[in-house]
Amino acid sequence: MGESKRTMLVLAHTGRENALSSARQAINQLTAAGVAVRVTEEEAPALACSGADVLPAGPAAAEGAELVLVLGGDGSLLRAAELARPAGTPLIGVNLGHVGFLAEAEPDGLTETVERLIAGDYRVEERMTLEAVVSANGAEFARGWALNEVSVEKAARERVIEVILEVDGRPLSRWGCDGVVCATPTGSTAYAFSAGGPIVWPEVEALLMVPLAAHALFARPIVVSPRSVIAVELVDGRGEAGGHEGDHAVIWCDGRRKLRLPPGARVEVRRDALPVLLARVHGDPRGEFTGRLVAKFGLPVTGWRGHSS
Repeated sequence: MGESKRTMLVLAHTGRENALSSARQAINQLTAAGVAVRVTEEEAPALACSGADVLPAGPAAAEGAELVLVLGGDGSLLRAAELARPAGTPLIGVNLGHVGFLAEAEPDGLTETVERLIAGDYRVEERMTLEAVVSANGAEFARGWALNEVSVEKAARERVIEVILEVDGRPLSRWGCDGVVCATPTGSTAYAFSAGGPIVWPEVEALLMVPLAAHALFARPIVVSPRSVIAVELVDGRGEAGGHEGDHAVIWCDGRRKLRLPPGARVEVRRDALPVLLARVHGDPRGEFTGRLVAKFGLPVTGWRGHSS
């Protein structure tokens, strides 16, 4: 029997015409090379591209595919990760957003990127993810996962929340704050960075914790072992009888999935067993990440002489 035909799933930010045109270009390039292409039912009308198989949106769309090619910003890649992660299918993104760190290529490199994918000239990286387990009154009532970050935040703008931070079963500190961000190294350039956290190179394995506008002397970002467990406990009612509706908080996973938390809730964050797979077509990942930082943030490097041979 012959080998089964190579298959790739193409996803696009349907609200952006440049994403749709780039997706059509990629689909045509892949099908011309004999690669079977899938698109989802919800995106197929906007793509209006013949020659692709249309599947219901969900993890099954990525099942058995070699790659998921995403045309859009980091938000589109995070959405695609919800499909690709359960299927164990690698993602590769073409950045059509603003400051994108998850995507591999820029629009002007789309043709070359697809050529390299067709040639099988890519590598696959594992990116660690987070598991969040939410409990109240000692009973678990929700759990979720994130590639970038899990954040516990106040639900009402006019109030702060009171939290106790715990690391590996021991209390570390108590703050009145706007919230707490627990992030992966991948997420260190996202929300955690905006909150003043450190940039961590992707191949480092660690968990990050960054407080949001904490009212405390000791409220610095911390970096702990990937084997550690970080817990955020909401202090019920901030010491006031019965508490207030405004004291309630919410938990966000990657800024996409949200759940309201009651007073006294506890959120445990640990490394999840199931990673997200990212495909890369460029060279040394460490040098590539440094170059990406320089390009995305316009960092001044004039005068650098480099290694003298």
